[in-house]
Parts: sequence; structure tokens; C-alpha cells
Amino acid sequence: MDRPLNIALVEPFYTGSHRQWAEGLRTHSRHNIEIFSLPGRHWKWRMHGAAITLAREINNTDAKFDAFLATDMLDVATFKSLLDPRFADIPIATYFHENQLTYPWSPDDQDVDLGRDRHYGWINYTTALLSDQVWFNSHFHYDSFQRSLKDYLAAFPDHRNMETLDRIREASSVLPLGLDLRPFRDTGKSSTNEVPVLLWNHRWEYDKNPEAFFLLCRRLKARDLKFKLIVCGEHNKRHPAIFDVAYDEFQKEFLHWGYAEDQQQYTRLLASADIIPVTSNQDFFGGSAVEAIAAGCLPILPDRLAFPEHLPEDYRSTLTYETNDDLYSLAVQIIQGELQVPTAPLRKYVERYDWMEVVEQYDKRVESLELRV
Repeated sequence: MDRPLNIALVEPFYTGSHRQWAEGLRTHSRHNIEIFSLPGRHWKWRMHGAAITLAREINNTDAKFDAFLATDMLDVATFKSLLDPRFADIPIATYFHENQLTYPWSPDDQDVDLGRDRHYGWINYTTALLSDQVWFNSHFHYDSFQRSLKDYLAAFPDHRNMETLDRIREASSVLPLGLDLRPFRDTGKSSTNEVPVLLWNHRWEYDKNPEAFFLLCRRLKARDLKFKLIVCGEHNKRHPAIFDVAYDEFQKEFLHWGYAEDQQQYTRLLASADIIPVTSNQDFFGGSAVEAIAAGCLPILPDRLAFPEHLPEDYRSTLTYETNDDLYSLAVQIIQGELQVPTAPLRKYVERYDWMEVVEQYDKRVESLELRV
């Protein structure tokens, strides 16, 4: 490629990991990336209305683009239909951070009981169908989306358009999430604490399964095993009630409680922890777990979702579990010193997700996108 390409990155939900990913790609790519975004709130409305707002914003620019890069929160069908004719032949790739076909719905969401929970999956379906390339952040995400889409279309009464599955599969590939792991890699952590420190660094949401995490803590405490706790992660006032219960229950164990003030504090917290027991019911990639591994935490990961992909093959049977009892058993072995696993190979393994390592893959995909049209 003789010149940098001009890419419009279209992100309807510009917060958290979506924002970090977009800014990380803009910083590290050799191509010129301009971000068009909306604040990360009201996710259902973003999936409906953002395409209209962001298409209008792009139409009002004088910029020329070689390609569009959207994310799964954008209704690509509506977006493409509203673009000016001057953008008609510009290819578009969509990066799937998550999808609404397999994302577990909140038990508090009334749309499930009211039968209004299928349209967001439809938006993901048509978005994948109308994208020139579709990139998934993990092999688990790629596989689960393709399987679920077949079942999703089969549920309709007729004219199910099953042949479109082949079109989507041919356009789809895996492209790991890029992360800035340098702060965690450079912590210099070389030893563990005398009293092991357990870490929670995920969003305070139902899909991260905090009940199982604090059940583990409760069982360890009942066995009179000494441990400390660091509980951080993004949250709001409407977090699951278990966090309020745990705050009262583990006062003596807490070293930190609440959102980290900045990146420096977050890095220090992860470097201060020894073990990260992950309990998530949903994670299409699991960036917070990868960050903890990069910081030197020993992971105990569920044998599901994308998590086994973040361990070297030789470590997967040792550091993954199926049931809460398995999780408890593994944690006891590690805390009592019966199971000792070096973290250096694990830290090295996840370095492949650092932007310095993965950005070349992104740039080549973008270039192939532009060349194929």
C-alpha cells in the first residue's frame, strides 16, 4: 500500500471497551482514522437511531474516505441507505464486539416477556449481510454467532433466506481485540503477597455473574482461608444487589472497593492482586481478564466462552473449571500452595493482543477491504 488510507470509524456506543478499542486503533494504525460517534448510553436506541444521526454527520463533511469501519451497534442497512451517492461504492467492514443473538438478556428487561427481544438480533443479521467483511473478536464469538444465526432464521415461518448464511460466513473472520497492555507488562511484578489477593475488575453487571464470585469468597472465608479482595470495575447506581451485600460482608478483606480513579490506579490495583477468579456468563472476548493476566495475576477461568483462548494449550486443563465447586477446589489448591503455576508464560501468551502486535493484522484487513472493491 503506497499511501495511508482514510477510514471513517463509525461507533454508536462510544464508551468503555468500545471507546478504548476505537482510540487504540486510531493511535496505532498506519492509516488515517476519523471517528464518528455518539455517547455510550441507551443501547437500544443507539441500535435504531445512531445510523440516521451518524450518516447525516458523515454526509455533511467534505472528507473523502477509502473505507468505513463500523461496530455491531450500528444498523448498517439503514446507515448505507442514507449515505450520499458519493459514498455508495465505499466498502464497509463491521467489527463485532458482541451480538444480540447470543448476548444474555437482563432478568429485569421486560422486552423478553413481551416478545420484543428479536429485533436487535435482526439488526446484527442484516448488518453482517450488508458488510463487505465481518470481523469477530474471538473464535468463540465467530462460532457462536454462525450457529445461532442459523437457529434464528429457522424460527421464521417462511422465506427464511438460509442461503445468506453462506454469504455471511464467507465474509467473516476472527480479528482479536487490540489492547494497550504495556502498562500492565511493565509493572515489574515478580512475587505474590503473603496473604493472597483476589481480584474483580469487570463491569458490575448481571452477565459477569458476581453471585458466583462472592459465593467463592464466602466459601473460602467459611473454611477460614485468609485472603484479601480488590473489587474495581465500571458500575453505576443500578448495579446488582449482591455488591451491596458483599460490601458489608467482606469489610475486613477489602483492600480496594469501587471504580479506579485513573489508568495509573487501575494498573497498580491489578499489579497488587494475585488471583483473578473469573465467573462471567457472558464475554465475547474478556479484555479485563486479559489485562489481569498481563499484570501477573494467576487466572482461574471458566471452561466456556472465549476464556480458554487466552491460555496456552498446556495450561487450559489446569486453570479452567466447569462448575462452582470446581472453581472453589481450584482456588483452595492455589491459596494453600498445593497448585503452583508460573505466571510468566501466561503473561507472554497474552502479549499477542497488545496493539503493537495486532495492529498489523488490522491494517492488512483494511487494505484488503479497500482493494477488493
